[in-house]
Amino acid sequence: MTQRISLLGSTGSIGKSTLDVVARHPERYSIYALSAQRNWEALAEQCAVFRPALAVIGSAEAAKSLQQALRERGLSTEVAYGPEALCDIAASPECDTVVAAIVGAAGLPSALAAARTGKRILLANKEALVMSGALYMAAVQESGATLLPLDSEHNAIFQCLPPAQQAGKAAVQDPRGGIEKIILTASGGPFRTRDPASLADVTPDQACAHPNWVMGRKISVDSATMMNKGLEVIEAHWLFGLPPSRIDVLIHPQSVIHSMVSYSDGSVLAELGNPDMRTPIAHALAFPERIASGVGPLDLAAIGQLQFEKPDLVRFPCLRLAFASLEQGGTASAAMNAANEVAVDAFLEGRIRFTAIATVVEDVMNAMTHGAASRLEDVFAADEAARSQARACLERHRWHH
Repeated sequence: MTQRISLLGSTGSIGKSTLDVVARHPERYSIYALSAQRNWEALAEQCAVFRPALAVIGSAEAAKSLQQALRERGLSTEVAYGPEALCDIAASPECDTVVAAIVGAAGLPSALAAARTGKRILLANKEALVMSGALYMAAVQESGATLLPLDSEHNAIFQCLPPAQQAGKAAVQDPRGGIEKIILTASGGPFRTRDPASLADVTPDQACAHPNWVMGRKISVDSATMMNKGLEVIEAHWLFGLPPSRIDVLIHPQSVIHSMVSYSDGSVLAELGNPDMRTPIAHALAFPERIASGVGPLDLAAIGQLQFEKPDLVRFPCLRLAFASLEQGGTASAAMNAANEVAVDAFLEGRIRFTAIATVVEDVMNAMTHGAASRLEDVFAADEAARSQARACLERHRWHH
């Protein structure tokens, strides 16, 4: 039986890596649906190769262009557009596996639709858990969905868990199981050793030049501020059921150890590999089996040494803010995430300095009261309020280069 996959966010870096792995195993996987926000040309190319039944794009205008491109190629793929169509392909009885790889808050409703319909979910959309962790995990448990983390760090932790806790339900773990803590590794990004006083002058291109991973611009900036690691801490809390006090972050510049689990008997298990997202994608696609991912073998002798250091919270205030939002609970993480999205956009557009990202996020967190996140409406209300607060904050400060 081939797995039928709906791939949400197929033109991004995770989407492309997923298709690369899928193409290596045509006997195991087929693509039911692909989606992109704007890039209809790339989506049309993918449709020509993978022949999905459905393709979803962000707007009516892009849908017209896509439809025409598909007709010219003689493809029978149906075209739909907009957020509802995304939820439809995530919940469709025609697919059993959903790869949730849309960046940002926009990916939340479709990831939740997959959870509610009991799919096998390969989750790369951090925001589903950062914004609505309690809600999301409840949906997974109620529907009996299988949740497999795609983030390299969470996938590494999942691989290092006791087999009994790994039954494909990363979600429903008994956090005792002899686990002392989980340790998320971080590369430290491009500014790990740069003089903090000079960080105000960082350009968007410098912030996006990640030393080890090839990623989109938003996530590259989050990696440079270490907000990305903060979001991963929140994600790990929900996935693995551990309190923030039992989640550590360790800087490891080589990005060879992707994360570790520390046990009560003194053992520490780590998952190692070349920094290539096809490894965790192949692991999650085939779990509990193993398949070829196209990633070369790890040559430890060539790497020579692995280094570790504690993160500096003065240099990386965003990491501190993420831990604070987790402690506050309720809608605090959703608000923090929204403020960060607005601030990162402003930085990428050259409207604020790099160091102002954390300032905007902190200002917004301090200005808001964080209620319970018991319904999706609460989460989106907090998200919207934080965005308008962040925009007001940008106006007030008017940081310029």
